[in-house]
Amino acid sequence: MTTPPPPSLLVVAHGSRDRRHAATVSALAARVRSLAPGTRVAVGYLDFDAPSVDRALTGLYAAGARRVVAVPLLLARAFHAKADIPAVLRASRRRLPGLTIRQADVLGPDPLLLAALERRLGLAGVRLADRADTGVVLASAGSSDPEAIAVFARTAREWRRTAGWCAVRPAFASGSRPTTADAVRALRADGVRRVAVAPCVIAPGRLPDRILAGAREAGADAVAAPLGAAPELAELLWRRYASAGGADLATAGHAPYGTYL
Repeated sequence: MTTPPPPSLLVVAHGSRDRRHAATVSALAARVRSLAPGTRVAVGYLDFDAPSVDRALTGLYAAGARRVVAVPLLLARAFHAKADIPAVLRASRRRLPGLTIRQADVLGPDPLLLAALERRLGLAGVRLADRADTGVVLASAGSSDPEAIAVFARTAREWRRTAGWCAVRPAFASGSRPTTADAVRALRADGVRRVAVAPCVIAPGRLPDRILAGAREAGADAVAAPLGAAPELAELLWRRYASAGGADLATAGHAPYGTYL
């Protein structure tokens, strides 16, 4: 009896006018492929970059794929994950007969993201041994979704509690306050000796550049790079794929999560 191939993994990225975004997503997809030999991995974009999600699904379908797990390359469950992506996937499924698509969960919050952020801070010159005297600004692109903002603020509190930083303040490049510069200044006003900024963003672009500018304006001691094609992020993408039924879950320790569309 022939074993059917595993579902294809479609990384659904937002897209950006900044060319660094697509280059980062491509590098991250390559890392995921190295974790998933035998699994077809493709990338589709909601906007700006090519291929679009619909075009990527058409390509997978033409190559023989009939089962796809779509993993949003998003750090929070906001409008794109709740509305945009499901709508695009449903439209493609209606157009491609026999295609089953399952949308996996977003990437955050997750301990692997915090591990990646800490590694990025270390590469930026932050001495992790000095964390008790170091305050961190956890800076995101921002959102108008109250659920996403609340989850991000809770992540900052949890990171401080579990990692032992002097303080962790959330900040946002758009959609909410405080800004990165505001959060850096607030930590200084509280007497924090060293302040580092950890951008909780995947790829360079306009909003990450705004985070960097705010950190420099307020005199942060260190600013980490975006997460980029971090190995922790690739592992997290693979786990979301597996949790949505994309791989053997015998050792995963939890039931599949995902939404059929």
